[in-house]
Amino acid sequence: MRHRNYRLFLSGQSLSMIGTWMQRIAVGWLVYRLTDSAFLLGVVGFTGQIPTFFLAPVAGVLADRHNRHHILIWTQVLAMVQALLLALLVLSDLVEIWHIIVLSIILGMIRAFEMPTRQSFMVEMVADRNDLSNAIALNSTMVNAARMLGPSAAGIVIAAAGEGICFLVNAISFVAVILSLLLMRIEPRHVPQRRSKLWQELKEGFGYAAGSPPIRDVLLLFALVNLVGMPYIVLMPVFARDVLHGGPSVFGYLVGGAGLGALGGAVYLASRESVRGLVKTIPMAVTLFGSALMLLAVSRVMFLSLGLMLFIGLGQMVLMAGSNTLLQTVVDDDKRGRVMSFFAMAFMGATPVGSLVAGSLASRIGAPWTVFTGGMGCVAGALFFFSRLPRLRKLIRPYYREKRTPPEVAIGIQNASELARR
Repeated sequence: MRHRNYRLFLSGQSLSMIGTWMQRIAVGWLVYRLTDSAFLLGVVGFTGQIPTFFLAPVAGVLADRHNRHHILIWTQVLAMVQALLLALLVLSDLVEIWHIIVLSIILGMIRAFEMPTRQSFMVEMVADRNDLSNAIALNSTMVNAARMLGPSAAGIVIAAAGEGICFLVNAISFVAVILSLLLMRIEPRHVPQRRSKLWQELKEGFGYAAGSPPIRDVLLLFALVNLVGMPYIVLMPVFARDVLHGGPSVFGYLVGGAGLGALGGAVYLASRESVRGLVKTIPMAVTLFGSALMLLAVSRVMFLSLGLMLFIGLGQMVLMAGSNTLLQTVVDDDKRGRVMSFFAMAFMGATPVGSLVAGSLASRIGAPWTVFTGGMGCVAGALFFFSRLPRLRKLIRPYYREKRTPPEVAIGIQNASELARR
């Protein structure tokens, strides 16, 4: 907290993240209220995230080429405008499903540039690299606290005043993060003069990630979990209303329960003294996540479902933070933006496809069986990753020696918390 830029970042994000989660919960409930369609829940989830799959690699190159601070400011301004438009449509009672889909696409495009830029910007806010680990862990804790508070607040606000107020609150919350970014004093970053074309740098980044087994395998497992497991979130309105026979407050409690579990996962990761064993922790987290999803699918008791959401959130966070920490540890600085864009692709690219499939499948076999199938896929992916562990352990150690990275590198990378936002 002695770093002024980081204090500003943390204070602005603390408010903005609560608003972001309120909007996400409100969008899901609004779509289900308007349409009663699990399929359209999946469509909105798909359209809100698929732009990242196509745009994140380009955004990663731009983050390596240009001023990350300025890129972040503009993405926050545009996200505020998107939330304000959604609020006006709902409060004026003019909103239709196609409005939500179009605005979701716009927000997805904004996030495509925000995510890799935000991830690679952390090192510019904390001048002393020895403090970077604590800054990352604290950021993860803050984001998951917001993930716990935001959904619960959204459930209460929706029940009392409707979804439009949630969107308005989110738009206002962006003022805090924009001001915090404007008040920062960032040292100019030396950016080498780029002579190669954008597509050549993209090709270089893909080749770098594909040629590194630790980076490649972590990204593939992460993509699989986001494809088959993470779309459970778009079906939470169905679980809240049709499975557990509740309302928007139950919906908020369920998602807030996952946020509480994620907060516990962030605390666990922050308590680790070393990255040793992290490569094994990742598949263990996936196993926990997938198993909890399968149990949630068969639960019909509110308190049991809430308890399972804690484990879902914990496994989710440890996977996100562990994967991102491992990637940030081994990646070269000049390729950080591009590798982090691939991480964004694995999340924001696989998840929307999974959301679309999950919505379509849920309309045929029901939401519980859809979530159960996704949980099975996660466990299967974890078992395959376990079989790769001996080779990965041998390959990761030279990265530390070559880059002279101490084994006590931070656990809990900032983008772990992006799960909460997305």
